Amino acid sequence: MNIVGKRSGSGIVAHKATLVNALSRALSDRVMFLDFTIGRKGLLGYLKALAGSNIVKIVPASDSASESQAIGKRLKVTCGSHISYLEDMVWIGDKTPMTLCEVRVSPNRKVTPNIGGLELSEALNRVLPFTAKEDNRPVLQCVLFKASEGKLSLVSADGYRLAVVTLDYDGEGEALILRDDLRGISNALRRAHRVNLSFDKKPDSLDSTSLVIDTEITRYKWLSVDGQFPDYEKLIPADPTITAHLDTVEAVRAIASLRVLADSKTYPVDLHLNGGVVMSSPDNKGEVTMPADIEGGEVRIRLDGGYLAEALRACGGMADFKVTDGSSPVMFAVDGYQLVVMPMITGDSNKAEAETAEPETATETQPETETETPETETPETDTETTEAVAEAEKIAKARKPKRSRKKEPVAV
Repeated sequence: MNIVGKRSGSGIVAHKATLVNALSRALSDRVMFLDFTIGRKGLLGYLKALAGSNIVKIVPASDSASESQAIGKRLKVTCGSHISYLEDMVWIGDKTPMTLCEVRVSPNRKVTPNIGGLELSEALNRVLPFTAKEDNRPVLQCVLFKASEGKLSLVSADGYRLAVVTLDYDGEGEALILRDDLRGISNALRRAHRVNLSFDKKPDSLDSTSLVIDTEITRYKWLSVDGQFPDYEKLIPADPTITAHLDTVEAVRAIASLRVLADSKTYPVDLHLNGGVVMSSPDNKGEVTMPADIEGGEVRIRLDGGYLAEALRACGGMADFKVTDGSSPVMFAVDGYQLVVMPMITGDSNKAEAETAEPETATETQPETETETPETETPETDTETTEAVAEAEKIAKARKPKRSRKKEPVAV
């Protein structure tokens, strides 16, 4: 991080509020400060508690200090009439994570903004929840930053859901950043006045690229993860035939009323679109009817209730719910944000698939028991989606779906 201040010999002089602000935006647990390593949270709390002046002077302890103070490696902190000494590795324990940032001082710091800090923060909040939790799929534990043709896309997927946010951006580049490395950056960006996002490619490397986000105080830099993200554009429904305009707040409330009737944490929700939206539990324990503007025909589809609620909360306000049929991926869309969710297999969707298959073929391939059903079974889709499935399976091994719920994964 860079703070505005001035040098004082081998130390620095800076405004206390500026230093506190910079430390509060850092994402690491350890701070490199004048060749000293200090616990960030401890240093932040210490500076907030300092009284006596708005200006802080921090220098290495000099030879003029008393004998007891000069022993060992220390930092001398002066704030008005208050003087204290900080030892190296103070506020750092055995369990303190090995994440580091460095404090640098310059007379001034200028950042030419090329993207809004608030909109980038909201974009991250909309894609981070939909990254994979499994360690065996490292590529899907990342967020893809892809800039081209005047747009910046942030993409995430977890195997069942695919989230894409598109922002205006002048530049080109691509980076794959781990979800855990981006933790906390959203809140920091909300407090930034100026934000500049760029892609830094090392001249001595053909593939290594870093994502750099500069604010007026802090520079964040992440090295792109090795790997190839699935071709997500093929997974977005191109021409959905039915669109419902939903109030997401009311829809989330409706789902909550059905959840309390469920017998387990995972609960399916049936949606019937026909002039309005009817949400119901498959066991007929509850039903909620919502008014909605429907464009297109009639469709019945089953979604995981938890996934449906998360999707609606991520959209917020009014959103478009787009459906092709009861077995194809559905899409939620609002203001440059797209969220694709795979439906759960029902008897109706299986029946529709069987009707489209040739009788002799269906007889020959009919499994004797459910356990013999191929794990790669997916709903019938168009040619592009089938190609995407094959391509995605080469990139990451799909997690075995829970057969009791018959919830099919997105091809990522």
